[in-house]
Amino acid sequence: MHSFDKDADHVAVDKVLSYARERLLMDPIPLDGAQTEDYLRSAAGQTITAAGLGSTRAMELFEHTLAPACLSTDHPRYLSFIPCAPTREAAAFDVVVGASSIYGGSWMEGAGAVYAENQALRWISDLAGLPESAGGVFVPGGTVGNLSALVVARHTARAKAKEAGTGARPYRIAATDNAHSSVVSMAAVMDAEVCGVHVDDKLRLTGAELRKTLEENGPETFFAVVATSGTTNFGVVDDLASVAEVCREYGLWLHVDGAYGGAGLAAPSVRHLFDGIEHADSFIVDPHKWLFAPFDCCALIYREPELARIAHTQEAGYLDVITKSAEWNPTDYSIGLTRRARGLPLWYSLAVHGTDAYVEAIESTLEVTRFAADEIGRRDYLEAVREPDLSVVVFRRLGWGPEDYQAWTDRLLAEEFAFVVPTTFRGETLTRFAIVNPHTTKEDVNAILDTMV
Repeated sequence: MHSFDKDADHVAVDKVLSYARERLLMDPIPLDGAQTEDYLRSAAGQTITAAGLGSTRAMELFEHTLAPACLSTDHPRYLSFIPCAPTREAAAFDVVVGASSIYGGSWMEGAGAVYAENQALRWISDLAGLPESAGGVFVPGGTVGNLSALVVARHTARAKAKEAGTGARPYRIAATDNAHSSVVSMAAVMDAEVCGVHVDDKLRLTGAELRKTLEENGPETFFAVVATSGTTNFGVVDDLASVAEVCREYGLWLHVDGAYGGAGLAAPSVRHLFDGIEHADSFIVDPHKWLFAPFDCCALIYREPELARIAHTQEAGYLDVITKSAEWNPTDYSIGLTRRARGLPLWYSLAVHGTDAYVEAIESTLEVTRFAADEIGRRDYLEAVREPDLSVVVFRRLGWGPEDYQAWTDRLLAEEFAFVVPTTFRGETLTRFAIVNPHTTKEDVNAILDTMV
C-alpha cells in the first residue's frame, strides 16, 4: 500500500486532484441535499472491502453518489446555521496542507507553518486591539476554543486563590442563555456550573446585570464570564465595554466568544459594537464562518499566553525536547497534542488577497443583510423580530405555525433552490438568514422572500 507504483499512484492522485480542481472552479455551485440511508445503501453498497475497490471506483462513488448527498455550505442560498464560504485560494491551499504532511504542534517540527499561522493570529489580535504580547493557536472549532480558554480561566483563578490563601475553588461561569450551546456543554465536561445572567431589552449581556448575578451568587465562586460578540441565533453583540468593566472590578477572567461574529471586527461599519473587546483575557473567532476559510478552523487568542502555556502544556519525557525549548509551540495553548496546521489556508488567502479585500467582503455581506432587513420590513406578510447587529436576520411569516415553516424549508430544499431552516425563540418558531457568503446577492434574498407570499 505504501510502495510506489508510478502508474497506479499517478492515476489515483490525478483523479483526486482533478475532482478537487473541478469543484474549486465550479460555477454555479449545486446546492445538492441529503439522501436516506436506504438510498445510499442501495446506490453505494459496501465501500470497505477486503480487496479494496481501487481508486477509479472509489472516486466514482464519492463524485456521483456520496458528494451529491451532502449540502454545499458555500452555496449562495445556503443561509442556515452559519455557512462556510471559503475563498478558492483558501480551499485550494487546504489540499496543500493535507498533502504536505506538516505537523503543526511544535516549532521544531513545523516552524514555517507556525510562523505563518502566528501572522494570521496577529492580524486578528490587532483587530481586537489586544496587546502585542497576545497570542494563541488555531483549534478545530469554537467548542474546543471555548473549552481551552475556560480551562485556562479556571486554572488561573484557582492558582490566584491558592496564592492568596483564601481556600476558594471557583466553579462557576457567568453567561446568558444566548451564549453558544458549547458553553453549557463544556461546563459539563469541566464539572463546572453555568450561572445565568439576564439580558437587556436588546438581548445583550450587560455589566449591570452581570454585577447583580455575581453579588447574588458570591463573586468568589466564579472563575470566568463568557460574553458573546455575535450570537449564533440573532447575531447579538453583548455590551462588552460594561461587562469588561465589571470583570476588572471583580478580578474575573473575561472570555469573548466571537466564533461567528468576531469577523465583524474588520468592518468599519460595525466595529463600534465591539468596543471593550480589547479588555478580553481570551477571545475566539472561527475563520471558517465569516473569514472565508474552510472547515475546520478557530482562532483562539489569549491576552497573556503564558497563562495558557502553564495550564495546557503536557509533560512527558519524550516531549522534553519540545516543552523545554523557548520557541512557540502551538500545542501548549489548547486542549490536545496532535495538531494539523489548520490556520494555513486562512494565512494563504490573506497573503494572496490582502486584508483590505477581507474588509470589503465582510462589508458586502453586511450590505446585503441590511437590504434583507429592509425588504422584510417592506413586505406586509413578514415581520422582523430584531434589527440585525451583524449579518443575521431573524423574522416571522405572519400567520405561519411550525408546520408551515418546516414545509416551506422542505420544499425549497427539495427543489435545490435554497436552504433556510426554522429556528425557535422564546417558544415561537421563526426563520432566519445568516449571510456570510459574499456571493449571496440582493436578488437571492428577494427570490427567497418571494416564496413566502
